[in-house]
Amino acid sequence: MANDRFSTRNLSKTELGGVIFGCTQTSMRECLVNQLFGLPGKHFLYVQNIQPGLPLFLFNYSDRKLYGLFEAVSQGNWNINPYGWSPNGSERTMYPAQVRVHTRLQCEPLLEPQFKPIIAENYYTSSRFCLDIDRAQASALISLFASSPVIGGAPKWIPKLALNLDPSSSTPLVSKSYNTSLDQSDLKQRFGVTPIYEESQIHETHGDKEQVENEEQLIYLKLEKLALERKHTSSSPLDHVTDVAVPCNTSTENLENGSAQERVSGAADKYEETSTSDLQLVIDQGDTDLELHKLKDRVELLESQLKISTTCVNETVAEPFDELRLSGEELIFLLGGYDGYSFLSAVDCYSPSKDIVRSLQPMSAIRSQAAVAALDGHIYIFGGGNRDLWYDTVECYSPFRNEWTSCPSLSVEKGNLVGATLHGKLFAIGGANRDHCLSDVEMFDPSLGRWVRSQSMLKKRFAPASAEINGAIYVVGGYDGKNYLNSAERFDPRTISWESVPSMKTSRGGHSVVAFNEKIYAFGGFDGTRNVSEVEVLDPRFGSWTDGDSMHQPRVSAGAVVIGESIYVIGGVQSGSNFIDTVEHYKEDSGWLVIKSKAIGKRSFFSAVVV
Repeated sequence: MANDRFSTRNLSKTELGGVIFGCTQTSMRECLVNQLFGLPGKHFLYVQNIQPGLPLFLFNYSDRKLYGLFEAVSQGNWNINPYGWSPNGSERTMYPAQVRVHTRLQCEPLLEPQFKPIIAENYYTSSRFCLDIDRAQASALISLFASSPVIGGAPKWIPKLALNLDPSSSTPLVSKSYNTSLDQSDLKQRFGVTPIYEESQIHETHGDKEQVENEEQLIYLKLEKLALERKHTSSSPLDHVTDVAVPCNTSTENLENGSAQERVSGAADKYEETSTSDLQLVIDQGDTDLELHKLKDRVELLESQLKISTTCVNETVAEPFDELRLSGEELIFLLGGYDGYSFLSAVDCYSPSKDIVRSLQPMSAIRSQAAVAALDGHIYIFGGGNRDLWYDTVECYSPFRNEWTSCPSLSVEKGNLVGATLHGKLFAIGGANRDHCLSDVEMFDPSLGRWVRSQSMLKKRFAPASAEINGAIYVVGGYDGKNYLNSAERFDPRTISWESVPSMKTSRGGHSVVAFNEKIYAFGGFDGTRNVSEVEVLDPRFGSWTDGDSMHQPRVSAGAVVIGESIYVIGGVQSGSNFIDTVEHYKEDSGWLVIKSKAIGKRSFFSAVVV
């Protein structure tokens, strides 16, 4: 963080259009990983006026570039993280005026000569400027960023090595850079998945604007209203347990501030203060008539979801999380992921019998494609990343205190790994770092308080799946940098070694595996060509895979858990950009049943666990 001479324009809450936060090359990563911006305490005069949804920008004093677009997901507050940006996180922060953020749109940074004319009146020296900006300045900066979005929206933390699925290709499989330019077809080829970012991409509309101006404004108005509804439903950090009336996927904070209808009314008021350039966030390049048709379809979809959500708010009686937990029912914890629009730090508790979701304390950072494991009544999540970064960080959640604490980090940043618990120890297995698919295994022994290297697997495995059964860890499938795998291997803690076990019939990556009734079930995933619904079952006593009952829908990057005599497979991606909001429920005597959950919502690349 950079600390310059204090100067402010003393803008009121109604005048404040945005805030520029400062950082250096050293502190920028912490800002992005923790999704937290901070300034020295003397800036709290206007930081306290920040409300969720306010545009924010990050100025790097090292390279004199402005980064965006970000937006606030909390109110500006004092000491959200009292130890942020301090050596080893052990000293009181020098930047206590803080706000939680998320990335609204990933854009190329602006050079100072590009943005300086917009905030010229803020400069009080040739190189120093006031950080609080008014509405006109914020709108102009948003429009300027609009000319340089990172098109495609692919997560940078997915390595280029995973894109080349053709072993005969001469394209290098290993790259030492993040992938920043994946197109939709690349993503579909890799995992049969095409993340959607249209609502957060900025383009300029071409064509005869005058002929469609009134109709476009109507569409803009509806989209803005509904987008505002959704913005506060994804991953707004909360400081306490929140009850959520299903299927709204919204926090109690939003519900306490008014009904769904009242929030729509408030969104309309905000629309009147929003420039047309702001609303072109939702417009794609191309023929205007075609885009209007797409927008109309999108509005109808969001309106239908809002109607269902409003009905649910009125009809569902929320039960406190403590009551739900004390009822004795096993609950499914859903952590992070991607909902088709935003990467999430959200943590939710799902009751499949009641079809109720409760929002819990979010993680300290957005986290997707991470590994999760439960140990001694706590949930550990490690690795993964957001659309910009891989993580080596580890967090531990206490369901009883609804608190997250930081834990010792992994040895390297990695994602698409799997986690397991065995004999009181945690295992982080496989995945990929910036350059390679990994066979590495790390073990966390609570008595040692650190991660140590364990015996590596026999094969490299990116996006495998794992389960523990009969005192051994089974790891199945994945991608080795060249091919999707049908092989499986088992870790025996007595010999501290891995050994091959029979292979599946189908190659899979991004699939799910659970231990159920003394058997290993593998279902869903991407086989290198298509997303699959087929299920295979391994009985270790007989040493062979057999065909199980197929699921009703193909699913990639879903969450899967076992509760009693049932398997639950939640969300995932069916094909392309079709993110699933259903749950499939399996029992041996009745097969698979699709549950059209009103609570879950669309979610993929997340972690699911039962404590």
